[in-house]
Amino acid sequence: MRGENTHGRVADPSSVIAIDALPDGVVVVDGDGVVVAVNKAAERLTGLHRKTSPGRHVGDVLPLRDAEGRDWWKWLDPRGGLSIRSRQVELPLQLDGRDLLVTAAFVRMPARAGRVIRVVITLRDAAARRRLERSRADLVSTVAHELRSPLTSVKGFTATLLAKWDRFNDAQKLVMLQTVNSDADRVTRLITELLDVSRIESGRLEIRRQVVDIPARARRIIAGRVAAGESEDRFSLTVTGDLPEMWLDQDKMDQILGNLVENAVRHGGGKVTIVVEPVEWGVAVSVRDQGEGVKPELASRVFRQFWRGNDRRRGGTGLGLFIVKGLVEAHGGTITVERAPGGGAEFRFIMPTGQPDFA
Repeated sequence: MRGENTHGRVADPSSVIAIDALPDGVVVVDGDGVVVAVNKAAERLTGLHRKTSPGRHVGDVLPLRDAEGRDWWKWLDPRGGLSIRSRQVELPLQLDGRDLLVTAAFVRMPARAGRVIRVVITLRDAAARRRLERSRADLVSTVAHELRSPLTSVKGFTATLLAKWDRFNDAQKLVMLQTVNSDADRVTRLITELLDVSRIESGRLEIRRQVVDIPARARRIIAGRVAAGESEDRFSLTVTGDLPEMWLDQDKMDQILGNLVENAVRHGGGKVTIVVEPVEWGVAVSVRDQGEGVKPELASRVFRQFWRGNDRRRGGTGLGLFIVKGLVEAHGGTITVERAPGGGAEFRFIMPTGQPDFA
């Protein structure tokens, strides 16, 4: 029977289901070190088989070693040491050359100073942890770099105006204040991006649905680009078929379209084309440029944090497409990048029709 060990004990099916829902690898053993249960994450992480591992000793199926090659289970010694021990802090260990971060929690009966009847071993991928730490370091570095330039400009112009106000005419003062205002907007946009990243990663992104006219929002984005100095001939909007009523978050829809058009203008070339069309379960929107496009092997990377393509001189934080993907998926939609029909890149996202918040 699945979950039965050499002592005749059977893992509670409900507890097996519960640990399967955990993102970290979990291996449950009894006080003698016999495996009782293995969750799906542990199976992926270590190669342990969930059907054949229960009933075998943990030292045989999970031979964890420290940096000096010592057997971790023997060193852990759950039945030895102080009877008040409740857990072992996280340690870096190796399993067949792979680096893992391992913790252990002791289940005692009775709970206070009783005999160890279970040990819950938690496993995490050390390489994944290092990638996360590098990502956070990159975020801090990017924020510091992006903030330095506008804040230096703001400080410089305000200090100059305060010290030498009477030496400048009105036209010169206006230029300086316009520059300060523009740089303040840059800081605000960066802070907004960081808040969006935080909400996406923590699952706290809120969607406030209302009826949204997607073509109208696209026209608004184009009009904003033209008002900012872009040529009107550079943009094209095509709407095909009868579009269904779409319940979306209007502000986030503007953010998605704005980021994709900004990306097409910055990294693409030639005309930027937006195509809006009905699909079986919603509306598809394609934003195409006429630049170099995205190589197929890079398609899976473009939605990661800090991706800026091959030319980093074009600026940006590299967070825009990551945020776009998070906003689309928060609506229940999907987004992909492919080669556009006329060359260049095509970012295509599909939004489901959705329902009003009060439905």
